[in-house]
Amino acid sequence: MPAHADFLVEIGTEELPPKALRDLELAFRDSIVSGLEAAGLSGGAARSFATPRRLAVLVPGLLVEQPAQRIEKRGPPLKVAFDAAGQPTRAALAFAQTCAVAVDALEKLETSAGSWLVFREEAAGKPAAAILPGIVAEALAGLPVPRRMRWGNHDFEFVRPAHWLVMLLGESVVPAEILGLQAGRHSRGHRFMSEGAIELRQPADYPSTLRDAGCVIADFMERRDLVRELALQAGRQLGGEAVTEEAVLDEVASLVEWPVPVTGRFDPGFLDLPEEVLMATLQGHQRYFPVRGADGRLLPNFITISNLRSSDPVKVQLGNERVVKPRLADASFFWAQDLRRPLADREPALADIVFQRGLGSLQDKSRRMAALGTLMAPRLGAAPEVVQRAALLAKADLLTDMVKEFPELQGRMGYYYALRNGEPDAVAVAIEEQYLPRQAGDRLAGSSAGRCLALAERLDTLAGAFALGKKPSGNKDPFGLRRAALGLVRTLIEGDIELPLPEFIASALALQPVKAADPEALGRDLYTFIFDRLRAWYLDGQAPGVGAGQVTAELFEAVRVRAPASPLDFHARLQALRSFMGMDEAPSLAIANKRIANILKSANGPSSAKVDAALFETAEERSLHAALLALLPLHQAGLAARQYGDVLQRLAKLRDPVDAFFSAVMVMSDNAALRRNRLALLQDLRQLFLDVADLSCLNVS
Repeated sequence: MPAHADFLVEIGTEELPPKALRDLELAFRDSIVSGLEAAGLSGGAARSFATPRRLAVLVPGLLVEQPAQRIEKRGPPLKVAFDAAGQPTRAALAFAQTCAVAVDALEKLETSAGSWLVFREEAAGKPAAAILPGIVAEALAGLPVPRRMRWGNHDFEFVRPAHWLVMLLGESVVPAEILGLQAGRHSRGHRFMSEGAIELRQPADYPSTLRDAGCVIADFMERRDLVRELALQAGRQLGGEAVTEEAVLDEVASLVEWPVPVTGRFDPGFLDLPEEVLMATLQGHQRYFPVRGADGRLLPNFITISNLRSSDPVKVQLGNERVVKPRLADASFFWAQDLRRPLADREPALADIVFQRGLGSLQDKSRRMAALGTLMAPRLGAAPEVVQRAALLAKADLLTDMVKEFPELQGRMGYYYALRNGEPDAVAVAIEEQYLPRQAGDRLAGSSAGRCLALAERLDTLAGAFALGKKPSGNKDPFGLRRAALGLVRTLIEGDIELPLPEFIASALALQPVKAADPEALGRDLYTFIFDRLRAWYLDGQAPGVGAGQVTAELFEAVRVRAPASPLDFHARLQALRSFMGMDEAPSLAIANKRIANILKSANGPSSAKVDAALFETAEERSLHAALLALLPLHQAGLAARQYGDVLQRLAKLRDPVDAFFSAVMVMSDNAALRRNRLALLQDLRQLFLDVADLSCLNVS
C-alpha cells in the first residue's frame, strides 16, 4: 500500500432531519478532521457530503500509517530518585516500572529549573486502518443531535436508524463495526430511481459514482445551487422570477437527492390575501418557491422541487395543486374571520393568557410596555398617545386565527388588522415594529413609536427575567435574553438614539410584579449583561462602521470600564479611541497612562490634594501643568458635545510634555508636599483621558 491513500466514510440512514442536515454534515467533517489531526494522520482538504439519507467525508491523500512517535515521560527529580549512596529510591524504581524498563535505561534531564529522571523512546506509528474506526465512531457519537433514536433490539443510538456503512482507505475496506454495521464498499442510490447496492471501487469516485449509478447528487452545496438554478429557470418560463430565500433553499436541498422542478398554479383570488400569508403558506408550510411578476407582485404560480423524475409530471403538478388549495383556503377563512372582530375587542382577553409565571399576563406585559414606551416617547420624538395605543394593542393579534396558524406573522398581521380596524397608520406600524429586529442582520424599527415599543418590549422581557432570577447560564437561554439585549443595543446605536440605559432599566424593574431585594444591584447586573452582548458584536465586526478585527478586546474594555450610561455614547467613545490608536502619539500616551495608574495605585489611590503651581521645582512640571490648563476649556466643550475624536486628538499633543515630565521628574519624592503635588498633577492628567476611556487597559509596547 502506498504511503498515502484517499479515505472515504459514509453512513447511510433513514431520512435525516432537514433543518439539521447541513449542521450535521459540517460537524461530522470537522470532527473527522480533528480526530485525524490528533492522531497525526495528515491529509488533504476534507470534503463533506450530505443528502437526506447519508453523511459522508472524503479525505484525499491520507497517511496510511502514523509517523514514528517520540515519547518522553518525566519522572521524579534526581534528588528524590537516588539516595545519598547513589542507589535508586522507591520513587525511581516505581517510575521505571511504569515505563517497563530498568532504572539503568532511564536518562537524566538537566534544565535551569532542576534535574529529573526521564524516559525516552521512539514508538512505531500505528496503521491508519487501525485508528480510523475509533475516529469515525467518536465523530458520529459527538454529532449535535438534540434527540437520538434507538431501533430494532439494539442498544446504540443515532439521529436516525442506520442501514449501511462505507469505509475505504484507497481501494481497501477498513475493517470496522459501528452502530451495528460492518463497514464495506457498497453504498445505496436514490430510494426510487436506483436499484440495489452501488459498489465503490475507490474514494475519489464517490460523488461521480453516486450521480451516474445512483441518481444522487451527494454534494449538498452543489445540489442546493442546482435547486436554485432549476427554480429560477422555471420562474422565467412562467413569466416571472422565483423567490429563492436562503432558508427555503437549505431545506429543499435537504429533502431531495435528485431535484426535479415542478410548476403549479392556484386560484388568483387568493392573491387578495396579504402577501406575507401567501409566502408563509407556500414557503413555510409547503417548501414551494413563489413567483413574482415583472411588477414585483406575486403571480398565482409556484415551483416545487420533486425528488424524482416522474413518468407523468402532470399528475405530480396536479397533486401539489390539490395540496396547496386547502392550505390557502384555510388562510382565506382565517383572514375573513379575524376581520370580524377589531383588535381592541380582543385586548381584554389578553388578561387570561399568562406571559410568564410570576410576571403576569400578556395584558400586564402590554401595559408595562405602554408605561415604558410613553416614558421614552419624548426622548425619541414620538407621540405618547400613539405609543400608548400601540402598546395596548401590541399583543392582541396573538389571539387571531391567522397568527395561531402562522406564529411567525405576529406583529405583521397586527399591522394589517389595525389598518382594517381604522387605527392610525402610526399605531399599525408600531404594532409590527415592536418585534424588530427579529434576528441578526434584520431591519430595525423605523418609526419613532415603533422604536419606543421595540425598546420597551425588550427592556420589559429582560427586567422580568432578571427579577425572576432567570439570567442565562452557559448555552441555555430559554427566554432569548441575549437576542433581546442585542436587539436593544442595535436599535439604540444604529438608530442614533440617546437613552440613559441605567435610568430605564430601573424603571423597567420597578414595573415588574416581582420586587428585587436590592434593585440597584440587580439593575447593575442587567446593565452589565446588556453591555456584554456588545463585545462579540464589535469584535466580530458587526457594528456599524467597524470591520472584523478593527476592535480588539482591549479597546472594548478600555471604554467599558468607564460604564457609559448610553450605548450610543459607548459607540462614539469606541470609534474615537479606534481612530486615536492609529496616531503616532497613541502608544507612548497609553504607556504613560498605565504608568500613571500604577503610580497612583502604589500611592494608595488618587490624591485629594489640589495642584499647587508654587510647589513646582522643574520646568517640566510647569510645562505639563500649563499644557493641561490650556487644554481644559476645549476639552470640556468637546466632552459636552461628545466630540470624543477631537478630545483625544488634542490630548495627543500632550505626548511631548508627558514624556519630558517622566524623564526629568521624580514623582515619589521624599518631600511629602512635593510628592502629593506631583501625584495631584498626574491625577489631573489621567482624568482627562478617563473622560473618554481608560488607556491603561491597552497593552502597547
